[in-house]
Amino acid sequence: MNLMHNSTPRIVVIGSLNIDLTTVIDRLPEAGETIFGREFHLGFGGKGGNQAAAAQLCGAETAMVARVGDDLFGPAIIESLSTIGIDARHVKTTSASSTGVAPIFIDSAGQNRILVVKGANDRLNTQDVDAASEVVKVANAVILQLEVPIETVYHALRLAHGLGVRTILNPAPAQPLAISELKNVDYLIPNETEAEALTGVPIHNIADAHQCAERLLSLGPRHVVITLGEKGALYASGQHAMHIEGFRVNALDTSGAGDAFIGSFAYFLATGFRETEAISRANLYAALSTVKPGTRGAFPTHEQWAAEWSNRLQNFSR
Repeated sequence: MNLMHNSTPRIVVIGSLNIDLTTVIDRLPEAGETIFGREFHLGFGGKGGNQAAAAQLCGAETAMVARVGDDLFGPAIIESLSTIGIDARHVKTTSASSTGVAPIFIDSAGQNRILVVKGANDRLNTQDVDAASEVVKVANAVILQLEVPIETVYHALRLAHGLGVRTILNPAPAQPLAISELKNVDYLIPNETEAEALTGVPIHNIADAHQCAERLLSLGPRHVVITLGEKGALYASGQHAMHIEGFRVNALDTSGAGDAFIGSFAYFLATGFRETEAISRANLYAALSTVKPGTRGAFPTHEQWAAEWSNRLQNFSR
């Protein structure tokens, strides 16, 4: 049974905003070598921005707390958020700083390699979080990542937890975390690489994922979701652990798929679905985000997701 909220879920994302510079190549050049790329796309990204876009496109009322630079990219990013309905009142322009950028290289197999220059993202501070406390306290969930200063992340977790707001932490890019701060995390959502970095447990199969999730739970979060790419996700809480299968698609570009999962998971969870059901729905949303090039621009709308979800269920029932 699903316990649905009467109102539209409210989600706050505190984190990074970048411009994605995506190049499709057959292979990476060797040192000193110049090669031709096949395609180039300029898009709006950053883990924070991507997760906010996914939540908004799914149907949430989403607010973003972030910083951009005072360059050509800053106003364009703010406009891109507002265009899809994200509340950008708490996105500040930072003087004498570049907007964050992420050069992304995608090979012929659809795998991506990403370099992030944080720029203004590294200037997001605890005062920025406090200034947004009015939207935080009415949120159904607050999402955070690690592309902004770690103390800002910890402060936001303390604030949201103290207000009784559900907290979701995506520990990416991977870095050491203070165990004392993880008690303020309701849902810790790493991928396989990030989970191994936090625990030292490599994930080669589902059994490894179970062991890694148990180790992560011992660090303090109430729930753990390890995303496993096309294999779906492993969910664990104090009561049980379960592998939730993924969905097969013809993947073209996996960039942003993890962000698509997290933003959509927050939405489905906030609408009242149990964790395992929210994960299954987010698995499909993330899979659909890989069938087009780019990150945020490849994310499906709720209507597109719902049509595919219905189609998959009908085929499954036959």
